[in-house]
Amino acid sequence: MLVKLGLCQLELVQGDITKQQVDAIVNAANSELAGGGGVDGAIHKAGGPGILQETARLFPAGCPTGSAVVTSAGQLSARWIFHAVGPVWQGGRHGEPEQLASACRSCLFHAKELGCSSIALPALSAGAFGYPLDLAANNLIKTTMDFVRWHQAPKLVRFVLFDAGAWGAFARAVEEVVP
Repeated sequence: MLVKLGLCQLELVQGDITKQQVDAIVNAANSELAGGGGVDGAIHKAGGPGILQETARLFPAGCPTGSAVVTSAGQLSARWIFHAVGPVWQGGRHGEPEQLASACRSCLFHAKELGCSSIALPALSAGAFGYPLDLAANNLIKTTMDFVRWHQAPKLVRFVLFDAGAWGAFARAVEEVVP
């Protein structure tokens, strides 16, 4: 699915985020930036041990929830990795929607500041962090569309979704948000 947003595009694909040919890949990181499973584990495995070494050296205190930090992409084809820390779902009454939107915006701001024309994002917080997929999709799509419409950057925002269920949730969110 591809949606035009002025001079920019929002794309949904099902696949492996580590294989994307983009300027920046977003990692669904934990606040310790210590590596983990899911997207985080796949990125560290494909990108090599240098990524974890760089995050430990540059960000020994980790990264707060709702933020993102930047490292090189190691052996991945991308130039940058944005390590975004989304919230762990606690029922939605502990600031989770605001924290998820903030983590997404932080990645988009990094992309704009670094001159990235393309970025690939996963379904932040919707895996091991337990955020309900439909709610995460709606939040991430709305946040992204608002940012891109306002800033007209990056030129391509691609959500890379692991399976058909996630792709469907994001497609429904796009259909709800696009006028």
